[in-house]
Amino acid sequence: MSGDSDCTRTSPSAGSPSDNEFLPDRPKYVCSLSPELITKAREELQEKPEWRLRDVQALRDMVCKDYPSLGTCLDDAFLLRFLRARKFDYDRALQLLVNYHTCRRSWPEVFNNLKPSAIKPVLESGFVTVLPRLDPEGRHVVCIRPDRWTPSNYPITENIRAIYLTLEKLIQSEETQVNGIVILADYKGVSLSKASHFGPFVAKKVIGILQDGFPIRIKAVNIINEPRIFKGIFAIIKPFLKEKIANRFFLHGCDLNSLHQNIPPVILPEEYGGTSGKLDISTWNELLLASEEDFLHDFSQLVLPCDSSPHDMLVSGDADEKQCDDSLRGMKPQLYYCY
Repeated sequence: MSGDSDCTRTSPSAGSPSDNEFLPDRPKYVCSLSPELITKAREELQEKPEWRLRDVQALRDMVCKDYPSLGTCLDDAFLLRFLRARKFDYDRALQLLVNYHTCRRSWPEVFNNLKPSAIKPVLESGFVTVLPRLDPEGRHVVCIRPDRWTPSNYPITENIRAIYLTLEKLIQSEETQVNGIVILADYKGVSLSKASHFGPFVAKKVIGILQDGFPIRIKAVNIINEPRIFKGIFAIIKPFLKEKIANRFFLHGCDLNSLHQNIPPVILPEEYGGTSGKLDISTWNELLLASEEDFLHDFSQLVLPCDSSPHDMLVSGDADEKQCDDSLRGMKPQLYYCY
């Protein structure tokens, strides 16, 4: 099912809860949220269950009218991710959806052949995993450990692919769409040579995806064991961060007590002063690798229309890359100074 065929189909008028009855080939949405999360979504995301399908249909109509060649999935459940991420503001949800596709089409090194089996070495290294237990707010904790990456084995884009697929898997859950996620990044052992791979061009791309190109709510970023070099890394990152996101960064250094103020020890592994045993990466790896067919099906619906190119929707990438290269030359002295 392509986005083009959906947009050329006559849509019923928005506002009817039975819209899906006119679209037999589209999966019917069934809410899986608990009563508590329905209330939370109403209070925090402006989501009204009685208007939910009307809102989804309104977004679908906007896509078909304004971006008929976007080549996106138009299923209720898929579009709902974008509405929740932008608190049911139609215009902002539409922009997020467009950005989602723009990001995917503008960085082929990351998004071509994107599937779990293709990033198996990254998963096996333990670079990224998800803790088995939720935090008290019902949020998954994504654990990232850059020291597990050996640059000579594969480029930094492979790590970004692994993080992206992890987020894609997590956002399939309606609970995650409402509660958001927490990131725990352990920078122990990160050297200057390794940090130099994460220049402004890569930083801008990654942050652009996380802030404006992916339907997920990042509620906190906890940095642990950051060396002095991290001051230089953060100097690269901060200009691209929105104030709201920047305020959600917490630098703990080696102070586990400080970390425990944000993430309780009961859900943390022993490596971070927790009581949930050794850090286990195998469970998440198995879950992600077992989702291969699901990803192949889902991503097959995100097609690049034959009459358009990624650059049709983008500002010149060459100009951005040159600007970032210039910024990198300016940032390198900061990195050496901090190191």
